Amino acid sequence: MNETRKKIIVNEIVSWKKSRMLPEHYCDYLLALYTEGEQPPQEIRKKTKGNKIRMIQFLFLMIIPLIVYLIHFTELSISLQMAFSILSIFAGICFTFYFSRKGILLQIPLISSALILLLSSVEFISRAYPERQEILYFILIINSILWLLTGWKLKLPSFIISGLLGLVLIIIFIFT
Repeated sequence: MNETRKKIIVNEIVSWKKSRMLPEHYCDYLLALYTEGEQPPQEIRKKTKGNKIRMIQFLFLMIIPLIVYLIHFTELSISLQMAFSILSIFAGICFTFYFSRKGILLQIPLISSALILLLSSVEFISRAYPERQEILYFILIINSILWLLTGWKLKLPSFIISGLLGLVLIIIFIFT
């Protein structure tokens, strides 16, 4: 079989594997057959690397409900709740820097960190100062400014819009 025909068949098998038209072990067998036992093509290695990254991003999305559960629905001490929140925010920021250096989509750990920071700060301030709403407004304004600065620095329109919308809503709520 000529080389161009083999290449077309191998590319077709790789696309079948990506779209899951055939079970993975069938595709692996066919790839081994047509490549004569050589290394799999680059596309397959990229896909497995992409799966790991998607898994990490999915874990960050799952951290948000976990932290909400730990803060609102458990009777953990306030210091333990703060420790969980700070740890998850720190992990999100570290993965954001890691993803940005690798050129990977960094919005998911960044959004997770921002939401956990917002939820944690509002919860802790409302527990510590339940009658003082000025402090709560101040914390919400600080969060909105952080979102605005993050969006401006990283050129993320979603954070810019969220920060501006947050500031506008807080100002409207204060003066009404």
